[in-house]
Amino acid sequence: MSGMMESWKVGRYVVVGLLLSNIPTVQLSAQAGHDPAHSPYRDIVRGAGPVFFAGHLSGGRGKAGAGPSNALAWGVRYETSLGRPTVAQFTAAYLKGDRFIVNPAADSTAPGRRTGPADAGLLLTEIALQLRLTGGKTWHGFAPYLGTGIGMAFDLRSPGDTTKSDYQFGTKVTFAAATGLRWYATRKITVQLDARALWWRLKYPPSFHSPAPDGSRVIPLTQPLTEWTRHPWVSLGIGWIF
Repeated sequence: MSGMMESWKVGRYVVVGLLLSNIPTVQLSAQAGHDPAHSPYRDIVRGAGPVFFAGHLSGGRGKAGAGPSNALAWGVRYETSLGRPTVAQFTAAYLKGDRFIVNPAADSTAPGRRTGPADAGLLLTEIALQLRLTGGKTWHGFAPYLGTGIGMAFDLRSPGDTTKSDYQFGTKVTFAAATGLRWYATRKITVQLDARALWWRLKYPPSFHSPAPDGSRVIPLTQPLTEWTRHPWVSLGIGWIF
């Protein structure tokens, strides 16, 4: 009796095995990841090339109101890939802005205390690093990024010291924090929207601590003759990858 039961069990397993072996393989419709042909992600071409841009720089003129601002900016950035997510950037830009002329020897209510604005032109150079937030790929052609940079600003065109205050913008070290979005219109052509904050330090002459005839001072004695000013800078550019 037990032998018959064992034979029946073996026979059942054989039948089940035969049935399973005749079921065709089914391709699952739910797959992990994306079909490469329809994936929203595309590899970014690694290379280097220029980006020509134009934009506007604004921001504070400092507590004395003598710093440059309100500048139209245009220039070129040279970009090169350092790895899949990292980009090195070298910038040269001309900033056509303006600034006010402050006369510390004039009374605070006198028309000559603060005149202008007068044209001011700056040359900005910068070295920066950027991190693509999508790594070495685009998402639907877009690649957002974050970045930081350090540079120099040179006074190329200034109204000069017309009031004998000894104030000059001079040459400044700059620091930048950036964010933006690249659109890869093709594998070689990009359109970039860049937004950054630029900092430089203004330095005022001792005359800004001196009293005017009415006893007022451009900078109170309790405040230092240096300060950092922040300048939002937005630009739009078109680039080419070699």
